Amino acid sequence: MRFFDRKIEIERLLTIREQSQKSARFTILTGRRRIGKTSLVMHAYSPENVVYLFVSRKSEKELCSGFKKEIEQKLGIPLLGAPDSFADVFEFLMKVSSERQITVFIDEFQDFYLVNQSVFSDMQRIWDLNKDNSKINLIVGGSINSLMNRIFRDRKEPLFQRETGMIKLKAFTTDVLKEIFREYCPDHTADDLLALYAFTGGVAKYVELLMDNGAFTREKMLQEIIRDGSVFIDEGKMMLIGEFGKEYGTYFSILSAISRGRNTRNQIEDATGREVGGYLSRLEGDYELIAKQQPVFEKSTNKNVRYALRDNFLTFWFRFIFKYNYMLEISGFDRLREIVERDYDTFSGYMLERYFREKGIESGMFTRIGGWWNRKGQCEIDLVEVDEMSESVKVFEIKRNPERIDMRLVEEKVKEFLSVVKELHGYDVKAGALSLQDM
Repeated sequence: MRFFDRKIEIERLLTIREQSQKSARFTILTGRRRIGKTSLVMHAYSPENVVYLFVSRKSEKELCSGFKKEIEQKLGIPLLGAPDSFADVFEFLMKVSSERQITVFIDEFQDFYLVNQSVFSDMQRIWDLNKDNSKINLIVGGSINSLMNRIFRDRKEPLFQRETGMIKLKAFTTDVLKEIFREYCPDHTADDLLALYAFTGGVAKYVELLMDNGAFTREKMLQEIIRDGSVFIDEGKMMLIGEFGKEYGTYFSILSAISRGRNTRNQIEDATGREVGGYLSRLEGDYELIAKQQPVFEKSTNKNVRYALRDNFLTFWFRFIFKYNYMLEISGFDRLREIVERDYDTFSGYMLERYFREKGIESGMFTRIGGWWNRKGQCEIDLVEVDEMSESVKVFEIKRNPERIDMRLVEEKVKEFLSVVKELHGYDVKAGALSLQDM
């Protein structure tokens, strides 16, 4: 798949490189696994202009041996001897950058924790001593959010606030997904687009895998995702075990419960059989994997709370692949695809609501966007878009099939909503419906 989008991020990287001609730049590039961090850097600068240092889980000496070859090839300067420590490598790069501008990208930077934790204090010392005379464009990328936050946000850590900037790479927007689909499959249906959004969430590598393998329909996407040898099968584990460590079992149980619609704290505790308050706080704050949701205009910060996974793919993975992993152990791929098809209307209906909510956020036209439900859970509105500048509100019922939407019932929900949310009195309120055909 060709490179799509990222215009803002590319412009930012080009500006940073230009700034490094006058003073050293130290940029943190974060984003979940498979989001396209490496592709972004290489596309912005081109591979031949980047000293690319990938931190794999080897000994420090082995890593430095590979780094030496990359540095000599890209910079055309011999690195004398065989460096045993990254401190030697980094000091060499900083000295070279005092004479010429260089771009260095250290990928999976957080994995130095598993190689040698003293790397971070060594880097702090070398950076502080050399940065004022350096023209280095240093970018460090990481996909384990908790460790990257610890390295750069913990006051006790040596690299605390040493960065000069940060780029957080996000998934493709709904408009970019549509652009990709128009190029690869011009005659796609709305249901195909929803499936692409629901299964990948716009994560670049997942979209690429499906497009390059001709998986343009829901059925073909499922065949590609749920099959023997599919990279998607173990993706959730590969992505999260590094985050959670030994407690991954508890976190997986909580995320699995949320993915199946057990979205209040009481429901999650019933599903997991344990107290989860601390785990939910860490999943929301440290790991940024779940979001706390409340009705729009809810005044209390701890009442009427629901939890949702932020990531579409992980929602799918926990709901189906993790839950039914025992089937995959006996090669029950066909059977699992049948289960996904059986439950697809419910799952994709939830994803359709998320799609329109994201689309509203991306438009930048509203001051508040969310859902609404009363505290008894007897009245629920799928989407509320508020523009406080023009004092207008749009309220939507969202269903896959527009024929299943009863506008009289929607109007009754709007009345209940307005009777509770006093802040909207005097606003221009319009009720509507959204379905697959509006994507």
